[in-house]
Amino acid sequence: MEKKLDLSKSVYDLVTEYPEVVDIMKSLGFSEITNKVMLNSVGKIMTIPKGAKMKGVSMIDIVSAFMKAGFTLEGEMPNLQGDEAASAKDAPVETVAIQVEEPKASQNTETNEEDTVTDSERVEQLKGFLKRLGTGEELGAVREDFASQFKHVEASEIMKAEQGLMREGTPLEEVQQLCDLHSALFHGSTIHEQMDAEHAKVEAVLEAQEKSKSVVGLVETAGHPLNRLTEENKALDELIEAIRPKVADKTATYDDVNTVRQLSVHYAKKGDLLYPKLKVDYAIGGPSMVMWTVDGDIRDQLGDLAKSSQSVDDWYRRFDELLTRAQEMIYKEQNILFPICAENFSKEDWYQIYKDTAQYEDIFGVTRIAWPEADAALAAQTTKPSGDNNAIGLIGGTLTVDQLDAMLNTMPMEVTFVDHEDINRYFNDGEKVFKRPTTAIGRDVYSCHPPKVEPIVRGIIDSFRKGDRDNVAVWLEKQGRPFYVNYMAVRDQNNNYIGTLELVQDMQFAKEHFDRIK
Repeated sequence: MEKKLDLSKSVYDLVTEYPEVVDIMKSLGFSEITNKVMLNSVGKIMTIPKGAKMKGVSMIDIVSAFMKAGFTLEGEMPNLQGDEAASAKDAPVETVAIQVEEPKASQNTETNEEDTVTDSERVEQLKGFLKRLGTGEELGAVREDFASQFKHVEASEIMKAEQGLMREGTPLEEVQQLCDLHSALFHGSTIHEQMDAEHAKVEAVLEAQEKSKSVVGLVETAGHPLNRLTEENKALDELIEAIRPKVADKTATYDDVNTVRQLSVHYAKKGDLLYPKLKVDYAIGGPSMVMWTVDGDIRDQLGDLAKSSQSVDDWYRRFDELLTRAQEMIYKEQNILFPICAENFSKEDWYQIYKDTAQYEDIFGVTRIAWPEADAALAAQTTKPSGDNNAIGLIGGTLTVDQLDAMLNTMPMEVTFVDHEDINRYFNDGEKVFKRPTTAIGRDVYSCHPPKVEPIVRGIIDSFRKGDRDNVAVWLEKQGRPFYVNYMAVRDQNNNYIGTLELVQDMQFAKEHFDRIK
């Protein structure tokens, strides 16, 4: 049977059709093809010619390798220049069914500088602009140069540039401080804004629509998590615009600050449901390293402002700055975070995220609505097969699965178990003050915490593993109620560490009891 390889198809489609493509591409230097996450994400939009351009691999070498493996190639070869064109002349005419197009004399020979550079060069250029901002150069000057060289910039390129800076040794704190300047630099240059520009060229609009159709489709799907997050962003933006005049004439109040502080719930959804999944399941750590920390800073500063007694002028200045930062975060979510999630998350991922959003309260008047497609899929998943009531024999007796599940869910506390490899293995069900998304099950416990909290969690678990401590108890107040949080080392009969148990108990009932008997 003749094996025909269509170069216009995605790498993912080619590998699905011919699994041996993996080994051939790997031998040519495309080592990333062995990474299933990369194949299932980038591979779905990448073709062999595009990959060759990015990696600097000769298409002649690629054609030769596939021919030796018995393939007949179809599709259209990119224009060959220089050495490749010379090599092509020596290639047998009958080898490939690919057209090598020579530039026509009548064609316009002018090219856009942006179209002549590779993707890696674009990222390097972006890093250069970010470095200039980091040295204190005025945003206006940097943006003017940026606008002259870039028609648009994609979300993935911004993430790569930021991650590249960190790999080169730029402290995370500096990248986080630059985060708002980054988005200000890119305003007007992202695909979404290109689509909305009234005078954009038809070609640019069509290209932008093609590249961003995945996120647009999800955002427009009623009930989808991105639809709800986008609606919250719209409501927050309208709220900020309504408050700004009050800040300008110094009539805004603490109530206005507290109204804006509802964004904490929105940020919690991202921190619980989006950032960790990108980092752990898809090896995209930029958002959790940078955006998550900026979220926390905005949230904390709004909380401080809500009880601040500083001078009037300073209070209004800080409030205005925080409103600007919150709007910049809206921009970054819509143009960077959401498109990256849309490109990578599977339908099953979104179904589970949709299920977990039920734990969060409504904010800014945006209510959670049903996503029928997800509800149907989740109902099918949770339908129990017959005979699922097998008894579990324990040292203290026997329980069925249903009995054990119901008993744990009835306990007046939140229960979490992390195994000896630091993997989340169990959360009991019910309303929780500390949200525990089901998508975190099977994921390392550290990815579920913001960067500034992660070292504390590591320290506690490490002390349990070493046997230095058996428990760490914390009293805290959240949502105006006292909570007792107890972390306990779980050990087997031979005193070997097998995991960590976290119990969170609402102690409001005790507070009210002792207040009455005082």
